[in-house]
Amino acid sequence: MITLTINGKTRSVDAEPDTPLLWVLRDNLAMTGTKFGCGIAQCGACTVHVDGAATRSCVTPLSAVAGKKITTIEALGASKVGKAVQQAWLEVDVPQCGYCQSGQIMSAIALLANNKNPSDADIDSAMSGNICRCGTYSQIRAAIHMAANIARKEA
Repeated sequence: MITLTINGKTRSVDAEPDTPLLWVLRDNLAMTGTKFGCGIAQCGACTVHVDGAATRSCVTPLSAVAGKKITTIEALGASKVGKAVQQAWLEVDVPQCGYCQSGQIMSAIALLANNKNPSDADIDSAMSGNICRCGTYSQIRAAIHMAANIARKEA
């Protein structure tokens, strides 16, 4: 048994230490908001936060996250920045197919948690590991700028 802290709750899972976090979230804990995309940490669909840092869960073994704070898309509204990103995503109407969006949102929240007023270059750098097959990159950038403005006003 491995004990994890996910979205503020302690969870024990019966899995091997080298099992990718993604599969434990989805298969063992039925937390399906985190998506499988490529399995090699190239697309960003599986992004979660580990101690606040955007992390690709498809290549992160359980042994690397035991004792750390894991946050998934299911806890999106738990922070002011998360609420601001959610509001902006809806107002800008970012998603098309939506498959990559949980990873995009988690990367955006990690960016805004550390940079309250990101430039286009900051956004492009932070989001470079997230692929959107629908090509909504301009909407994503606009939503991140909007979320930054919302979060600053509510601070």
